[in-house]
Amino acid sequence: MDRLTDLLSRVTRGVEITAGLCLAVITVVIFASAIGRYLFAYPIPDSFDIARLLLGITVMWGFAALGFSGRHITVDILAEAVSSRLRRMIDLIGQAVLLGFSILLTWKMFTRLASAFASHEATFDLRLPVWPFLAMIWLGALASIVMAAIRLFLLATGREPALHDRKEMIHD
Repeated sequence: MDRLTDLLSRVTRGVEITAGLCLAVITVVIFASAIGRYLFAYPIPDSFDIARLLLGITVMWGFAALGFSGRHITVDILAEAVSSRLRRMIDLIGQAVLLGFSILLTWKMFTRLASAFASHEATFDLRLPVWPFLAMIWLGALASIVMAAIRLFLLATGREPALHDRKEMIHD
């Protein structure tokens, strides 16, 4: 495995761990807010907005990680029935579509970020500015472009990153 693939594998792993920690924070915030609401008639202010924005960050950074790792959903019945050359072509086309989708999503996310920044959009209770959360979501979308492009380049040059085995994916 060359240095670039090794570095990106470690970055992907770090992103996956961070996304898991974000999900843990979301769970704690929602649980604590529900307990506060039902036991003390006082939920955590902005818990819904904070949770949904953190979830957006988690999803977009997770999307960036899968763009490089190739752990997205595949149709194994088709992939296993065709030759390795055709399977490689299918992977290339799929990765190119993922890259195109990532570019469009990043562009639309940037327009949303710019709108929130210009309008001083804030959460309802605490009046927290929304744009820093949206900026993190946009950075995740931007990272997904970079990761998908690198993987597409590696696939096109025949240096597919060997991050996981198909049999390992079945058991995940």
